[in-house]
Order: sequence, then C-alpha cells, then structure tokens
Amino acid sequence: MGKYFGTDGVRGVANTELTPEFVYKLGRAGAYVLTKETSHAPKIIVGMDTRMSGDMLESALIAGICSVGAHAVSLGIIPTPAVAHLVRQYNADAGVMISASHNPVKDNGIKFFNNKGFKLADEIENEIENVIDNCIESIPRPIGIEVGTKKAALDALDDYILFLSNTCPVRLNGIRVAVDCANGATYKAAPIVLHELGAEVLAIHREPDGTNINKNCGSTHMEDLIKFVKENNVDLGIAFDGDGDRCLAVDGNGEFVDGDKIMAICADELKKEGKLKNDSLVATVMSNLGLFIMGKEKGINIERTKVGDRYVLERMLERKDCLGGEQSGHIIFLDYNTTGDGILTAIQLLAIIKKTGKSLSELTKIMETLPQVLINAEVDNSKKNDYLEDNIIKEEIDKLEKMFEGEGRVLIRPSGTEPIVRVMIEGRDKDVIEREAKKLALLIEERLN
Repeated sequence: MGKYFGTDGVRGVANTELTPEFVYKLGRAGAYVLTKETSHAPKIIVGMDTRMSGDMLESALIAGICSVGAHAVSLGIIPTPAVAHLVRQYNADAGVMISASHNPVKDNGIKFFNNKGFKLADEIENEIENVIDNCIESIPRPIGIEVGTKKAALDALDDYILFLSNTCPVRLNGIRVAVDCANGATYKAAPIVLHELGAEVLAIHREPDGTNINKNCGSTHMEDLIKFVKENNVDLGIAFDGDGDRCLAVDGNGEFVDGDKIMAICADELKKEGKLKNDSLVATVMSNLGLFIMGKEKGINIERTKVGDRYVLERMLERKDCLGGEQSGHIIFLDYNTTGDGILTAIQLLAIIKKTGKSLSELTKIMETLPQVLINAEVDNSKKNDYLEDNIIKEEIDKLEKMFEGEGRVLIRPSGTEPIVRVMIEGRDKDVIEREAKKLALLIEERLN
C-alpha cells in the first residue's frame, strides 16, 4: 500500500481526511498520469454512490480533472462496476468512482479505473502519489478553449442496465426475489433489471437519503433481509453493499449464503456447460475449506491468492480464468466485467436457479461449510510479523496444523491496516477450534507484546 492509496483506492473520513482540497489534487494528478500519453483531449467518466459527501467530492474531483484539460463526464449515482463497464463502452480514457463501498456514511473514497476498466496497478498509484507530493504545481494548466469541461451522461444507468440484461441467458419468470439495496448505488438498477428479466422483485432499503447507506442493511447487515425472506414467502433474497460490487444471498428458508457458496454453484454450472476456463476458480486464503473440498470432488481446480479482489483479478488474468472472488461476495465474472459486480452475480445465480429448476437451498448443498473461527490478537504494528520468528509460537502453530490435518486448517494473517494479527482456524468441531484459536491468539499477544 502507498501513502494515500490502500487496497481499494483512497479512503478516509469525508471533509477531514478526504478533503475537497486533497481530492482536487487527486483528480488533477490522476487525470494527468492516466491521460498524459493521449494525443486527443482526454475523457474521464465519474460515478458516485449515495453518500451526502458525494456531491462535494465530485465537484472537487471534476475541478481537478478539468484543470489539466481533460473532459469529465458525470454518470451520477451508479454502481462501481458500471464505471468499470462504461469506461470501455464510452471509449473513455479513465474512470473514477466516488465511494467507500460497505463503510459507514462518514467515510468516502476515490477509486480509479484505466481505459480497459481495470483498477490501477501499484506503479501507477505510486506515480499519482509522487505527482501529488512533489510536482503538482508543475503539471500543465491549459487556458482558454483548452480547459476541460463537464457534462452529464443522462443514459448511463440505462446503458448499464442493458449490459446487465444481455448477460442473462434465460428469462427469470416465476422467481420471487427479495432485494436489499443497502440504500446505496444499486437502488435503481437492481430492481429495474431483475424486473425487466421477468422476476417478481420485492425491494427493501432502496430509499437513500444521503445518510443511510449501509446503515443496518445490505451485505454487511443481513438481519433485515433474513427476516423479510422468512415473512414474505420469497424464493430467495439478494443483498448488495453500498457501491454494488458485492452480492450475498439468503435462501428461501432464511439461511445465509456467502460468496464461497455462490462461487461453488456458479463454477459447477459453468463446468457442466463447458464454459469454466481451465476448469478453474480463483479464491483467497480466507475462503472456507469446504470450497476446496468441493473443488476436488467436482474436478474444479481452485487457485488460492492473498486476500483482496485485486489479487484475485491478477491471478485470473495471469491464468486466463473466467471466475474468481471472495467469501465476502466480491465475485468477478471476467467474461462480462473487469471487477466484482453484485447485480451481475445475482443475475448469474438466478439464471442457474431458473435453468436447473432447483431452489437455492438445494444448490448450496454442493459444498459443506466447515466451522470457521476468527480471533484477533492485538499486537503493535511494528511486531505483527514477528510470529514468524518466535519458536514457541511456531511450535504451537505446527502442533495445531497436525491436529487439524485433512479436516481443517490454521491461518495466521497480520492485518494490513490495524495493529492486529488474525488467527483463523477451521475444523469439524466448532467448540474445539474456538478454544484453540483463543489459546493461540493469547499466546501471540503474550509473546509479542
């Protein structure tokens, strides 16, 4: 991670950490770095979620973009994956999304996409940071008719909805689905496209007021959706996060369905149809062991990467795979889009339900989720990686790995942003793994503090 860019763009509390002054510089530097090789007046598209601070930051960002002679196209409120798609459809030179995804309303963020719809490589982010810190005043300041302009793309949402509709191979008539829009960027697109595809849609949390994005709703707070599914006799429920790049589900019995199970269902169906490239799926080290057991049973190779959708995408591009994602519901269908797309994921899942005639509850039986316990050990940032050198901690980890071999696993992962070492253990017996995870976390705290 860089000075300003984290694992998913630049984030902070809007108007204190992420100030208009800084976002102006970010827009200016980002536009310059991403378009300096173009021989035409550059075009950069800008979308945002429903946060109240979005208008303020959009104004600052677009001012920065226009100050280097680039033309800004405002997409308005639209999901993050729409920006990734439309940057290609509109032949733009770059795209920017103003959002802090599943974070609370006080936060906001800036995500950049290149002209191919991919998030930026580390070296490009580093270059933008260098411009901000060292030469922001020396980059061009065109005048007169060469100053950039802003216009609104009034058809952006319709164009994205049409793209989504064209990814669905069947009509969804007869499916009754509840949709939790998290009072976020999917509040218009998701109900519209699912209705147009023939599903009966009951939408909740689709009344954003600028302050209620992700507030006790969406993919990070599934309680309302579970209750709604149980009380309203629907076939399943779908939940998105604030910017629409994640999708989680609830089956007709009100049981939670995470990203691992959605990936298992989709990978199995794609393999049966001969569409799963390399017969492979890319997941992260945090995916449940049950997913990897399913892969062995179904003849699906499952690649394992570090946590983070950027690492999933990198491996997919290296291997030319078409499906990958995370337990959190950030799932990439690379044949259709270049980033996780919650509505696209929902459409693919609903299409499988329609094609197979099976309920989501039946489909989830493809994999057994092993109990998984995650305990945080509080350790000073400077010592987070020292567990690798401590012989007593290493001996305890080795002992646990032998204990759970074949039917579980032990994963130790220092946090990238907090003074924490995460201890995750999977196994058949939840009481046992919880006891052992707590013991190991306590040992790490005692040895490293």
